[in-house]
Amino acid sequence: MKDSQKNGLWGEIFAARYLREKGYEVISANYRSRFGEIDIIAQDAEYLCFVEVKTRGADAIAAPGESVDAAKQKRISLTAAQFLTQNPTTARQPRFDVLEVYLDAQSRSVKIRLLQNAFDSTI
Repeated sequence: MKDSQKNGLWGEIFAARYLREKGYEVISANYRSRFGEIDIIAQDAEYLCFVEVKTRGADAIAAPGESVDAAKQKRISLTAAQFLTQNPTTARQPRFDVLEVYLDAQSRSVKIRLLQNAFDSTI
């Protein structure tokens, strides 16, 4: 496994922990469809959140969320639509979030930033 894959895995672990600490219930992790993958599907009292986790080193030049471009947003939207078809819910509004994880190997620290409603569905 490459370092970037390990960082991504650690990022998703930290992201799920962060969401649980903030009161979210994690419904699914790494949900896959023929369109793509959603890293975390979680819910709070009001929203069903489709969360894209992006992990970078603490010295990253660009914010991790900047890599969630229009093509990625479309794949996430299509995958979310499939999830909603298979798991119908009217109790919560869907929302698309990006969760940025910054890992600092030297200080062994983690910084997390949740961007709620980071983009609208593209379908």
